[in-house]
Amino acid sequence: MKRFYIIGFLVLMGFDTLAQLSFKMAGEHALPLALSTEWLARVFAHPWIYGAFVGYIGAFFTWMTLLKSAPIGPAFAASHLEIVSVLLISVLFFAEPFHWPQALGALLILAGIGCLAVSERDIVEQQEAH
Repeated sequence: MKRFYIIGFLVLMGFDTLAQLSFKMAGEHALPLALSTEWLARVFAHPWIYGAFVGYIGAFFTWMTLLKSAPIGPAFAASHLEIVSVLLISVLFFAEPFHWPQALGALLILAGIGCLAVSERDIVEQQEAH
């Protein structure tokens, strides 16, 4: 079951990351913004918008599958791992700034997920002992 969670959350993170990065790329190619049919045609002519759709649909089905058996607290926290992955990929590929607030935020997210995972493990062990 542990392997199921690890693989599942990595897949979820992958889909969420794909969606966020695809929206960024689609947004860059959608400039200048205009509420017109030409603008919509330009947005939907670019393949990145479809990457965003695939990412969100994949994330939805992965999340629904994980929620069938994962404890909700740690699952909800782990579902936000894409914030860290998007940050790192944006720094590497888009030359986004990376300063101490971003590093601190990423570390706090990872620490929070770790704390919830340990807490959930302790609860499960206590329930099995009784």
